[in-house]
Amino acid sequence: MADEQKPESHKKDEQPKKPKPPKGEQKARGAAEEKPGPEAPRHTAKERPRLRTRFEKEVAVALMKELELKNPMAVPRLNKIVVNMGVGEATQNAKIIDPAVNELGQITGQRPVVTKAKKSIAAFKVREGMPIGAMVTLRGDRMYEFFDRLVSIVLPRVRDFKGVSTKSFDGRGNYTLGLHDQLIFPEIDYAKVDKLKGMNVTIVTTARSDEQARQLLKHLGMPFRA
Repeated sequence: MADEQKPESHKKDEQPKKPKPPKGEQKARGAAEEKPGPEAPRHTAKERPRLRTRFEKEVAVALMKELELKNPMAVPRLNKIVVNMGVGEATQNAKIIDPAVNELGQITGQRPVVTKAKKSIAAFKVREGMPIGAMVTLRGDRMYEFFDRLVSIVLPRVRDFKGVSTKSFDGRGNYTLGLHDQLIFPEIDYAKVDKLKGMNVTIVTTARSDEQARQLLKHLGMPFRA
């Protein structure tokens, strides 16, 4: 018969269902699960560098008046900063390049690129493709943070510092600064340095002339020699 029930052996094993909590209790549990714990950070966005904020609010306005510019986009600004550390001893011992890469990474906060020789020079025992230094190109927030630390912390630590030269421009609005050793940077631990290494800091700007670049760097805090 159609109305006859199937034998119990053919029935599937059914597990007893748990009773659902009331709706009010469900909402309370969901809110408790979604709410972050006390260790969760409130703000995840990175703060804007103070030098970049000062440039946009103060320096750009001052440069427009001094240079008599009508278009805000014509105001000279920083484009990039290139930090280059040459390690000539790496031609004799390739392992010397590793400390230079680590120290340059600590100084700039960015992974350096190992520079290699473009051609062979027999007099200096240099072969093409041999590692001879490290280089970092900084842009954006890291560029402004590095420049801020350079002019406010690093350069004042130089012994008998009387300002930087105004004759280191290349004629196209770019400025190159030479540093004798890496110990003037507070990120470097003196006890872990095996040898002093100099470096060149090239500041590339969008200025059309050296005078515009000098005005820009002066407003940003570069201590030029009187």
